[in-house]
Amino acid sequence: MPFTLPSRIPSGPRRRSLLAGAAGVGAALLAGCSSSDSSSGTTNGSTSAAERARARAAGDSERLAERYEAVLAVHPALAERLSPLRAEVVQHAEAFGGGRKASESASASASADPSQAPSPGPSAEVPAVEKDALTELAAAERTLADRRTKALLDVPGELARLLASVAAAGAVHAFLLTEGEK
Repeated sequence: MPFTLPSRIPSGPRRRSLLAGAAGVGAALLAGCSSSDSSSGTTNGSTSAAERARARAAGDSERLAERYEAVLAVHPALAERLSPLRAEVVQHAEAFGGGRKASESASASASADPSQAPSPGPSAEVPAVEKDALTELAAAERTLADRRTKALLDVPGELARLLASVAAAGAVHAFLLTEGEK
């Protein structure tokens, strides 16, 4: 008797399973890595290079969180979809030792009146069409994930693992932002 495939084959991973997986990665990432990473086997030159890389990664995540905020300010209907992703980006900034600015603005915007949403800065022009705004966010996530992946060779072990984990989460975010565009 020949083997037959079921009539309905899922086309790929579902958003819930990816979000749950990304949240698990984020939680494991934050539990396993601290911002006070001290590599006893590195020299002062490589330590300062690692510190610069960590600060750059924190700043990149903070700027990405600001982009999410700008999109949410222009397109509040996307809040359910974007808020979990933005929260993870803030956690990434905190894992790299930054995130104070992103966390403070998140708590301020959460406690503020929704009509008083922070206005995007001059460099954060948000497209008026939701699909275009999501596409730009996905491109930003992809670009940052690629940059972090390339930086893996230049940093010590623990920071490289952190960068790899955050780059993977960024790739998942990019997928989730563009899901359903086909």
